[in-house]
Amino acid sequence: MKKVTVREIAQTCGFSVLAGADALDRQADRVFCCDLLSFVMGRAPADSAWITVMGNVNAVAVAVLADTACIILAENAVLDGEARSRAEGQGVPVLGSPHPIFDTGLLIQRMLED
Repeated sequence: MKKVTVREIAQTCGFSVLAGADALDRQADRVFCCDLLSFVMGRAPADSAWITVMGNVNAVAVAVLADTACIILAENAVLDGEARSRAEGQGVPVLGSPHPIFDTGLLIQRMLED
């Protein structure tokens, strides 16, 4: 499977950049979908595009701990102000998708398989 940059994900899938614009060149090589933060901490693969609806500061902390390539907030989930500041400070790209979690993941998976 190939790797794609977070920037390519945003551009190809039409996702908005909510935070971490300086880190969009980070590469992702898989998709991980989950909203349970403790589960993500122990199971999200490094360099994955993590899709969730959790737009709070704890999600950013988990992304850093799990070393995910980015957070993608599905279903137009909101990134709160504290989380936005933390993501900027930690260099965590956060994208926004209007699609359900599964559909968001499928768009990225198709990119990785092309």
